[in-house]
Amino acid sequence: MKMYQVDAFTTELFKGNPAAVIVTNDWLDVSMMQNIAAENNLAETAFVKIIDDENYEIRWFTPKVEVDFCGHATLASSFVLFKDYTQAKTLQFHVKNLGIFTITQANDGKIQMNFPVRVPHKVEEYPELLNEVIDRPIQAVYMNQQAYILICASEADVIEAKPNFAMINAIAEAYEVSTAITASNALDIALTADSKHYDYVARYFAPHKGINEDPVTGSMHTGLAPLWAEKLNKKSLVAYQSSARGGTLYCVLKDHDRIEISGYAKLYMTAEIAL
Repeated sequence: MKMYQVDAFTTELFKGNPAAVIVTNDWLDVSMMQNIAAENNLAETAFVKIIDDENYEIRWFTPKVEVDFCGHATLASSFVLFKDYTQAKTLQFHVKNLGIFTITQANDGKIQMNFPVRVPHKVEEYPELLNEVIDRPIQAVYMNQQAYILICASEADVIEAKPNFAMINAIAEAYEVSTAITASNALDIALTADSKHYDYVARYFAPHKGINEDPVTGSMHTGLAPLWAEKLNKKSLVAYQSSARGGTLYCVLKDHDRIEISGYAKLYMTAEIAL
C-alpha cells in the first residue's frame, strides 16, 4: 500500500509539520489505521477515502487516538491528491460532524482550506494547574472545544516558555470527556501572543494524545485567528507557530462562521507499506 509523508505549512523540507497520508478506495479496519499511525509515530497519519475525483472522506489518527479534526494533515492530504489523484483545482472533504471542507490550490502551489471557525471565549474560572503548565506568567485564559488558550505577555514568552508536560497530562486526565470518535476529548494547551514579524505567534501541546509539542496545528488556528482578528481589528492575518520546526499559516476570516487557512507543503517521502 502506498504511503506519502509530507511536510505541511512550509516550503522547505524538515520544517513545518510532517504528516503521513494513505489514499484508499475503502476504509481499513480502525485498529489497523491506529496501528499504522502508531508505527509512523508522527503527530498525525491521515487516511483518505476516494468518492470521486473531486470528493473524498478523511480521518486522522495520532499515535494514540483518532481525532475529530487536523489541519496540517488535511493540507498534506490535499497536496497528495492534487499531485497524484486529481486534475481538479478544487476538491471537497466530507468530514464526520464538521461538514464539508472545500480545498483549492493556487497556481503557486499554495493550498487554501475552508474550515468552520471554533471561536474561543474568555474564562475566569479554570483549573488552578493551568498556572503551572509553563514557566511564564499568563495574562488571560480562553477556551474553545479544542484547547485552553493561554495569552502570554510577549512573543518571547511564547517562544521561550518551558512546558510542564506532566502538569498538562494531569489537567487532561482530570477534565477528560469521552466522545464517540476519540478515546479522549481532553482539552489541549495552546500559547499565543502578538508578534513583531507576524500578526501572532503560537505553540501547541497535547502529550495526552501522544504529541508533546505539535510543530504546526492548523485546526487550532480556527480558534486563534478569530481571537486575534478581534484584538487586532483585521480579517486577514499571518501566523507563525513557533516550534522547533516552525510553520507559517495564512488566515482569512470569511462570512457564515468560516475561515480560510492556507499554506504550502513539501513532499518528503513516498513509500510502500507491507500489510
